Amino acid sequence: MRKPPTIRTFDNVYDDVQRARAYAELEFPGTYHLAFRDLPALLARHVQGRRALDFGCGTGRSSRFLREFGFEVVGIDVSAPMLEEARRRDAEGDYRLVAAGDLGALAGATFDVILAAFTFDNIPCDREKALALAALRGALAPTGRLIAVVSSPQIYVHEWASFTTREFPGNRHAGDGDPVHIIMLDVPDRRPVTDVVCSDGHYRQLFAAAGLGLVEMIRPLATGREPINWVSETTVAPWSVYVLRAV
Repeated sequence: MRKPPTIRTFDNVYDDVQRARAYAELEFPGTYHLAFRDLPALLARHVQGRRALDFGCGTGRSSRFLREFGFEVVGIDVSAPMLEEARRRDAEGDYRLVAAGDLGALAGATFDVILAAFTFDNIPCDREKALALAALRGALAPTGRLIAVVSSPQIYVHEWASFTTREFPGNRHAGDGDPVHIIMLDVPDRRPVTDVVCSDGHYRQLFAAAGLGLVEMIRPLATGREPINWVSETTVAPWSVYVLRAV
């Protein structure tokens, strides 16, 4: 029987000037296309109202995405270099620096939709994930929805149009709470990124413990008709997308 994983903390690799500058140019290429492709339909199906929070907004890519669909967006992040790039690209955007787990910068505001795109991949332990989920639940309007886009465990053991993991065979032995490594191919900064594995079953436990109920969940696959040279994307889903509500 496999031992329970040891929870390891690590520095936020995104709190980095060089990486922020590289990511500022990243939009929705390759494998990332699948993470965002179905969001407009999910937003139309589940969200009432226009107030949006982008939790872990980084350089503002997902904030600008939400605004294109008519949302009034506040973007928050723990990385000052990322926010500096967000403001440089989008001077009219509302971007705020927060401490991990602290939503005080929102002054008690509530939102019709909260988008967390890849943010939970980088929250290192269950306690911090639970604190973040509880805080986000408290920031939902009565009919609000939390949409969490997360990396599936499979992303760390396959090759992709936008990522490579072949240099990290140890990923194959990682379980919930273990660090894994992946290299992004769509940016010039090819330093490995460190994420934390969290399986679907474990996410569901964390959601339930935070008082969040699952409304819909999808695992987007490529159709093969896109003008992209897919690698694993037509048969293995790299992402999981959860739509959640307060219960």
